Parts: sequence; structure tokens; C-alpha cells
Amino acid sequence: MTAKTRRRQLQEDLFSKHDPEVLAALRGSTVGVAGAGGLGSNVAVSLARAGVGRLIIADFDKVTPSNLNRQQYFIGQIGRRKVDALLENLKRINPFSEYSVHHIKINEKNVGQIFGAADILVEAFDRAEAKHMLIEAWLSLFPKKPMVAASGLAGYGKNRKIHARKMGSLYICGDEESECRPGVSPMAPRVGIVANMQANCVVELLVKMRRGRLSTTEGLATGTKAHF
Repeated sequence: MTAKTRRRQLQEDLFSKHDPEVLAALRGSTVGVAGAGGLGSNVAVSLARAGVGRLIIADFDKVTPSNLNRQQYFIGQIGRRKVDALLENLKRINPFSEYSVHHIKINEKNVGQIFGAADILVEAFDRAEAKHMLIEAWLSLFPKKPMVAASGLAGYGKNRKIHARKMGSLYICGDEESECRPGVSPMAPRVGIVANMQANCVVELLVKMRRGRLSTTEGLATGTKAHF
């Protein structure tokens, strides 16, 4: 068996349990991930494992020791650019997808340039002002392309408060109220839940887009919540 044949067999085995229609939808899609921290790194890993064909990831930060308690990095990667370290990890998980990484701070002027090729954009920023900037810029540039954002993931517990809400092309995951403050920090379980809710939403949207069934009024009723 040649190296090329072994690689093709590994790729088939890796996704052998996926529904062929779902896998085709994912492999043919491009997803942008704005931010490579607690949300973004977890979203990227889940989408890579799911088999999304291409991920575009942007972040300007470097890995620090405190990142390791909830982000998809390792001790040996401390001090490295997050996008470079995450690229390394994603290739070890799924070398068959394409990854485009950008060590850059996203602003309203470069959103389209960096993420314009994406079918869906995942908002994975920490700061509220950065989240608002990205949402406004994306929906202004690409009003028909979905964005999956996060709001309210600090602390622990309160599972019943976590939900997904749809407003036109914008999907929001989280409890929409928890904030980081003294004594309340982002912790791996809740960050992971919200990040994977975002990734799950992306997968669902990509399959609907493939089937031609997605509209801005489909799915969750506008402004309503679905609890998980």
C-alpha cells in the first residue's frame, strides 16, 4: 500500500461514521473563526473533527499560561502565536482540511478581506466592544451570511440558562447575562459548552445551506430562545 493510498484510507476511516450528505456539506464549506481563545480554539477543534473543509482563523494574541485552563493549547506552546499553535494542533487532529490563519487584529476595515470567503462566521471575541464591532461589520457587509456569536459564558453551573437565540442572520449562544468580574472567571466546562453549541449551530446551518433550506426566518423564531 502506497503512502497516498494509506492517507486516503485514513481519511475515509476518520469520517466513516458520518452521514455522506452531511459530510459532503461540511467538506464543501468554509467557516471563519474570529478569535482563537477559549471560544475560538474550541470551536475550531470541533469543526475540524466534524470535517469542515476549510477554516479561516484570525487572532493577534499569544499563548499564555492562564490560557491553558480552557483553551486548546499545551504547555510547550506558551509564548507562541495562538494561530500558529492552533494550526499545529488542528493538523494533528485532521490533516485533511484546509486551514488559513492570520495573526492580525480584526477591525471593521479588514473583516471582509479576512473572512469574505467564509460561508459562516463564528464570533469568538472576549470584549463586548469587539463583539459589537464584528457583528455590525459582518451583517453590514454580508447580510445574508449567518454569524454565530456568543454571549454569557463566565462561571460554572447554571446549565438551564444556556440557550441559542436567532435574530435574522445572527445566532447567539450562551446565557446572555454572565460576565467576568472579580471571583467569576471563564472556566473550561462552561466555555466548552458554549463553544460547542456554536460549532453545533454551524454544522446545522451548513447542512441546511447545502439542502437549500436556510432562510433568515427559518429555525428558531426570531427573538426566541431554545434551551439545551
